[in-house]
Amino acid sequence: MARLGDLERAVLDCLWHADEPQTVREVHEALAGRQLAYTTVMTTLQRLAKKGLVTQDAQARAHRFGAVATREELFAELMTDALGIAGDQHEAMLRFVDVISPQARAALAETLGQQERDTPA
Repeated sequence: MARLGDLERAVLDCLWHADEPQTVREVHEALAGRQLAYTTVMTTLQRLAKKGLVTQDAQARAHRFGAVATREELFAELMTDALGIAGDQHEAMLRFVDVISPQARAALAETLGQQERDTPA
């Protein structure tokens, strides 16, 4: 999966915070502090749709866009992709664990422990 730019992440963030798919205008208004052109937001949404990260509903007069996956699902996919290109997956995971916060490390350990307990012998 291609790396996302700052604007693409901001647009996705708008979609993740919305209760329903958004029009270009709604996303543009949500990003008003960035002083972006309407067409820039439209192009960004269309690029995200081409990347398969956003759905585009063209049924209504104004197209509506929604995120295909949650933030957490996208992150898991990105991590899986990164592990797929790592030469040594074990070393990559060790380095990842070294750089995450103690809270994230504890949550990971708890999740792995729970999976161990839930897996039949």
